[in-house]
Amino acid sequence: MSDDMADGEDRKFELPASANLMKAAAMGECPRCGSRALFKSVVSFADRCSSCDLDYSRFNVGDGPAAFLTLAIGTVLAILAIVVDQWFHPPFWVHVILWVPLTIGMVLYGLRIAKGMLLIVEYQRSAREAGSLETGGTRLSPGEDQ
Repeated sequence: MSDDMADGEDRKFELPASANLMKAAAMGECPRCGSRALFKSVVSFADRCSSCDLDYSRFNVGDGPAAFLTLAIGTVLAILAIVVDQWFHPPFWVHVILWVPLTIGMVLYGLRIAKGMLLIVEYQRSAREAGSLETGGTRLSPGEDQ
């Protein structure tokens, strides 16, 4: 089992002070010590926590949040754009100035929250990939412990 994900052995720090998972993810709080060191940029994880040295590269957040958020935010904004167009009939340039920055901002900030939440939950639940070295190279059935 890895040093970073051992059950309770290396958890010398408390979990993030904020009880709210979404707030901890948005603020980029480390799941081990609570320092704001989770992200090196808007949506890119840092390699390690600068305070407690937790290795973030060991967690597999994947690309699921990107696809889901893009579709969900795109749907909401498309509906809002249609409503604004039907009620106010603005020229096309108003739509461009309004919806393009709003879409970019919502997708980037939504990705930050979703990726942060997934990493924090993986850490709290000591999640690991089936078939990885941490499970002895075997696949575990759901509910089966090693």
